[in-house]
Amino acid sequence: MPARAWSALLLLGAAGMLAACDGSQPLIKRAAKQPGPFPAADRPVANIVSSRWSNEEERDRLNEAGAVMDGARIRPGMTVADIGAGEGYYTIRLASRVGEDGRVLAEDIFPAVRDALGERVARQRLENVSVRLGRPADPRLPANSFDRVLMVHMYHEIAQPYEFLWRMRPSLRPGGLVVVVDANRTTPNHGTPPALLRCEFEAVGYRQVSFDDMPSAGGYLATFEAVGARPEPAAIKPCRIASQ
Repeated sequence: MPARAWSALLLLGAAGMLAACDGSQPLIKRAAKQPGPFPAADRPVANIVSSRWSNEEERDRLNEAGAVMDGARIRPGMTVADIGAGEGYYTIRLASRVGEDGRVLAEDIFPAVRDALGERVARQRLENVSVRLGRPADPRLPANSFDRVLMVHMYHEIAQPYEFLWRMRPSLRPGGLVVVVDANRTTPNHGTPPALLRCEFEAVGYRQVSFDDMPSAGGYLATFEAVGARPEPAAIKPCRIASQ
Protein backbone atom coordinates (compact mmCIF):
# COMPACT_ATOMS: atom_id res chain seq x y z
CA MET A 1 0.00 0.00 0.00
CA PRO A 2 1.42 3.45 -0.87
CA ALA A 3 2.64 5.52 2.09
CA ARG A 4 0.13 8.30 1.38
CA ALA A 5 -2.79 5.85 1.43
CA TRP A 6 -1.50 4.23 4.64
CA SER A 7 -1.34 7.60 6.38
CA ALA A 8 -4.90 8.37 5.34
CA LEU A 9 -6.05 5.04 6.71
CA LEU A 10 -4.38 5.75 10.07
CA LEU A 11 -6.12 9.11 10.26
CA LEU A 12 -9.49 7.53 9.54
CA GLY A 13 -8.85 4.91 12.20
CA ALA A 14 -8.03 7.54 14.80
CA ALA A 15 -11.18 9.45 13.96
CA GLY A 16 -13.18 6.29 14.37
CA MET A 17 -11.76 5.71 17.86
CA LEU A 18 -12.85 9.19 18.93
CA ALA A 19 -16.40 8.68 17.68
CA ALA A 20 -18.97 6.43 19.26
CA CYS A 21 -20.53 3.61 17.35
CA ASP A 22 -23.51 5.76 16.39
CA GLY A 23 -21.31 8.76 15.66
CA SER A 24 -22.97 10.92 18.36
CA GLN A 25 -20.61 10.72 21.34
CA PRO A 26 -16.82 10.41 21.63
CA LEU A 27 -15.44 7.22 23.12
CA ILE A 28 -12.50 9.13 24.57
CA LYS A 29 -13.80 11.84 26.88
CA ARG A 30 -11.99 15.13 26.87
CA ALA A 31 -11.17 16.87 30.13
CA ALA A 32 -13.80 19.33 31.29
CA LYS A 33 -12.98 22.93 30.50
CA GLN A 34 -11.59 24.63 33.58
CA PRO A 35 -12.91 28.06 34.59
CA GLY A 36 -10.74 31.04 33.83
CA PRO A 37 -8.68 32.89 36.43
CA PHE A 38 -10.46 34.34 39.43
CA PRO A 39 -9.73 37.83 40.74
CA ALA A 40 -7.47 38.13 43.75
CA ALA A 41 -8.90 39.39 47.02
CA ASP A 42 -7.96 43.02 47.63
CA ARG A 43 -7.46 42.49 51.34
CA PRO A 44 -5.06 40.80 53.76
CA VAL A 45 -5.73 37.21 54.79
CA ALA A 46 -5.55 36.08 58.40
CA ASN A 47 -3.17 33.30 59.33
CA ILE A 48 -4.71 30.03 60.46
CA VAL A 49 -3.51 29.85 64.04
CA SER A 50 -5.59 27.03 65.51
CA SER A 51 -8.35 24.54 64.77
CA ARG A 52 -10.04 25.75 67.96
CA TRP A 53 -11.69 29.16 68.31
CA SER A 54 -12.42 28.76 72.04
CA ASN A 55 -12.86 25.90 74.49
CA GLU A 56 -16.12 23.99 74.22
CA GLU A 57 -17.18 24.42 77.84
CA GLU A 58 -17.03 28.19 77.59
CA ARG A 59 -18.84 28.17 74.26
CA ASP A 60 -21.62 26.00 75.66
CA ARG A 61 -21.91 28.24 78.72
CA LEU A 62 -22.75 31.09 76.31
CA ASN A 63 -25.07 28.81 74.31
CA GLU A 64 -23.05 29.68 71.20
CA ALA A 65 -23.99 26.69 69.05
CA GLY A 66 -27.63 26.81 70.10
CA ALA A 67 -27.94 30.50 69.24
CA VAL A 68 -26.23 30.03 65.87
CA MET A 69 -28.33 27.02 64.91
CA ASP A 70 -31.49 28.87 65.93
CA GLY A 71 -30.42 31.97 63.96
CA ALA A 72 -29.66 29.80 60.93
CA ARG A 73 -33.02 28.03 61.30
CA ILE A 74 -31.41 24.59 61.28
CA ARG A 75 -34.08 21.95 61.80
CA PRO A 76 -34.31 18.15 62.09
CA GLY A 77 -33.94 16.38 58.76
CA MET A 78 -31.71 19.03 57.15
CA THR A 79 -28.40 18.35 55.43
CA VAL A 80 -25.68 20.72 56.67
CA ALA A 81 -22.04 21.26 55.70
CA ASP A 82 -19.67 22.38 58.45
CA ILE A 83 -16.76 24.07 56.64
CA GLY A 84 -13.56 24.48 58.60
CA ALA A 85 -14.94 22.07 61.18
CA GLY A 86 -11.72 21.88 63.21
CA GLU A 87 -12.13 19.78 66.32
CA GLY A 88 -15.84 19.42 65.67
CA TYR A 89 -17.56 21.71 68.14
CA TYR A 90 -20.33 22.50 65.67
CA THR A 91 -20.24 19.12 63.95
CA ILE A 92 -21.22 17.27 67.11
CA ARG A 93 -24.02 19.66 67.96
CA LEU A 94 -25.29 19.84 64.40
CA ALA A 95 -25.56 16.04 64.37
CA SER A 96 -27.86 16.20 67.36
CA ARG A 97 -29.93 19.06 65.91
CA VAL A 98 -30.58 17.50 62.47
CA GLY A 99 -31.25 14.08 63.97
CA GLU A 100 -31.16 10.64 62.42
CA ASP A 101 -33.05 11.83 59.34
CA GLY A 102 -30.55 14.61 58.68
CA ARG A 103 -26.93 14.60 57.57
CA VAL A 104 -23.81 16.58 58.48
CA LEU A 105 -20.72 16.78 56.31
CA ALA A 106 -17.74 18.08 58.29
CA GLU A 107 -14.76 19.36 56.34
CA ASP A 108 -11.30 20.69 57.05
CA ILE A 109 -8.30 21.35 54.82
CA PHE A 110 -5.71 19.76 57.13
CA PRO A 111 -5.44 15.95 56.98
CA ALA A 112 -4.43 15.62 60.65
CA VAL A 113 -7.42 17.71 61.77
CA ARG A 114 -9.73 15.76 59.49
CA ASP A 115 -8.45 12.47 60.87
CA ALA A 116 -8.81 13.56 64.51
CA LEU A 117 -12.37 14.68 63.87
CA GLY A 118 -13.11 11.40 62.10
CA GLU A 119 -11.93 9.54 65.18
CA ARG A 120 -14.15 11.67 67.40
CA VAL A 121 -17.16 11.06 65.18
CA ALA A 122 -16.49 7.30 65.21
CA ARG A 123 -15.94 7.27 68.97
CA GLN A 124 -19.27 9.00 69.56
CA ARG A 125 -20.97 6.79 66.95
CA LEU A 126 -22.43 9.67 65.00
CA GLU A 127 -23.84 7.73 62.08
CA ASN A 128 -25.33 10.82 60.43
CA VAL A 129 -21.91 12.53 60.08
CA SER A 130 -19.35 12.23 57.29
CA VAL A 131 -15.87 13.76 57.45
CA ARG A 132 -13.82 14.74 54.43
CA LEU A 133 -10.86 16.80 53.27
CA GLY A 134 -11.43 20.07 51.43
CA ARG A 135 -9.08 22.40 49.59
CA PRO A 136 -8.19 26.00 50.45
CA ALA A 137 -9.99 27.38 47.37
CA ASP A 138 -12.55 24.62 46.86
CA PRO A 139 -14.80 23.05 49.51
CA ARG A 140 -15.46 20.17 47.09
CA LEU A 141 -19.10 19.86 48.07
CA PRO A 142 -21.50 17.72 46.03
CA ALA A 143 -23.98 19.68 43.94
CA ASN A 144 -27.56 20.36 45.07
CA SER A 145 -26.99 18.72 48.44
CA PHE A 146 -27.16 21.20 51.32
CA ASP A 147 -29.85 23.14 53.12
CA ARG A 148 -27.21 25.04 55.07
CA VAL A 149 -23.47 25.61 54.65
CA LEU A 150 -21.95 26.77 57.91
CA MET A 151 -18.73 28.81 58.08
CA VAL A 152 -17.82 29.77 61.65
CA HIS A 153 -14.84 32.03 62.38
CA MET A 154 -12.98 30.90 59.27
CA TYR A 155 -14.10 33.13 56.38
CA HIS A 156 -11.28 35.63 57.03
CA GLU A 157 -8.77 32.78 56.53
CA ILE A 158 -9.86 32.09 52.94
CA ALA A 159 -7.12 33.44 50.66
CA GLN A 160 -9.20 33.08 47.47
CA PRO A 161 -12.74 34.00 48.51
CA TYR A 162 -14.14 34.52 45.00
CA GLU A 163 -13.06 31.12 43.77
CA PHE A 164 -14.14 29.48 47.02
CA LEU A 165 -17.63 31.01 46.94
CA TRP A 166 -17.97 30.32 43.20
CA ARG A 167 -17.18 26.64 43.63
CA MET A 168 -19.39 26.34 46.70
CA ARG A 169 -22.50 27.85 45.06
CA PRO A 170 -23.79 24.75 43.22
CA SER A 171 -23.86 22.75 46.47
CA LEU A 172 -26.90 24.65 47.77
CA ARG A 173 -30.36 23.18 47.40
CA PRO A 174 -33.24 25.47 46.42
CA GLY A 175 -33.84 27.66 49.46
CA GLY A 176 -30.43 26.75 50.89
CA LEU A 177 -28.39 29.30 52.84
CA VAL A 178 -24.73 29.97 53.54
CA VAL A 179 -24.32 30.91 57.20
CA VAL A 180 -21.28 32.99 58.19
CA VAL A 181 -20.30 33.70 61.78
CA ASP A 182 -17.40 36.10 62.19
CA ALA A 183 -16.12 39.05 64.19
CA ASN A 184 -16.65 42.64 63.08
CA ARG A 185 -13.01 43.58 62.67
CA THR A 186 -10.41 43.64 59.90
CA THR A 187 -9.24 40.40 58.32
CA PRO A 188 -5.65 40.54 59.69
CA ASN A 189 -7.26 40.71 63.14
CA HIS A 190 -9.27 37.54 62.51
CA GLY A 191 -12.58 39.03 61.48
CA THR A 192 -14.44 40.28 58.43
CA PRO A 193 -16.10 43.72 58.23
CA PRO A 194 -19.78 43.16 57.36
CA ALA A 195 -19.58 45.45 54.31
CA LEU A 196 -16.65 43.46 52.92
CA LEU A 197 -18.42 40.16 53.54
CA ARG A 198 -21.56 41.33 51.77
CA CYS A 199 -19.57 42.75 48.84
CA GLU A 200 -17.57 39.55 48.26
CA PHE A 201 -20.66 37.36 48.37
CA GLU A 202 -22.59 39.67 46.05
CA ALA A 203 -19.70 39.65 43.57
CA VAL A 204 -20.25 35.90 43.07
CA GLY A 205 -24.04 36.09 42.80
CA TYR A 206 -25.29 35.74 46.36
CA ARG A 207 -27.79 37.97 48.15
CA GLN A 208 -27.67 38.71 51.86
CA VAL A 209 -30.81 37.38 53.55
CA SER A 210 -30.17 38.36 57.17
CA PHE A 211 -27.62 39.97 59.45
CA ASP A 212 -27.72 39.82 63.25
CA ASP A 213 -25.29 40.78 65.97
CA MET A 214 -24.43 37.69 67.97
CA PRO A 215 -22.15 38.45 70.95
CA SER A 216 -22.47 34.87 72.23
CA ALA A 217 -20.66 33.72 69.07
CA GLY A 218 -18.07 36.47 69.19
CA GLY A 219 -19.47 38.75 66.52
CA TYR A 220 -22.32 38.46 64.03
CA LEU A 221 -24.31 35.94 62.02
CA ALA A 222 -25.04 36.63 58.34
CA THR A 223 -26.91 34.42 55.88
CA PHE A 224 -26.77 34.42 52.09
CA GLU A 225 -28.66 32.76 49.26
CA ALA A 226 -27.60 32.19 45.66
CA VAL A 227 -29.56 34.23 43.11
CA GLY A 228 -29.52 34.28 39.33
CA ALA A 229 -26.84 32.65 37.22
CA ARG A 230 -23.37 31.99 38.56
CA PRO A 231 -21.08 34.60 36.94
CA GLU A 232 -18.12 33.68 34.79
CA PRO A 233 -14.89 34.05 36.80
CA ALA A 234 -13.60 36.77 34.47
CA ALA A 235 -16.76 38.82 35.14
CA ILE A 236 -16.29 38.87 38.92
CA LYS A 237 -15.30 42.33 40.12
CA PRO A 238 -13.18 42.30 43.31
CA CYS A 239 -14.27 44.47 46.21
CA ARG A 240 -12.34 47.53 47.34
CA ILE A 241 -13.07 48.23 51.00
CA ALA A 242 -11.18 51.23 52.40
CA SER A 243 -11.23 49.95 55.98
CA GLN A 244 -8.98 47.05 54.98
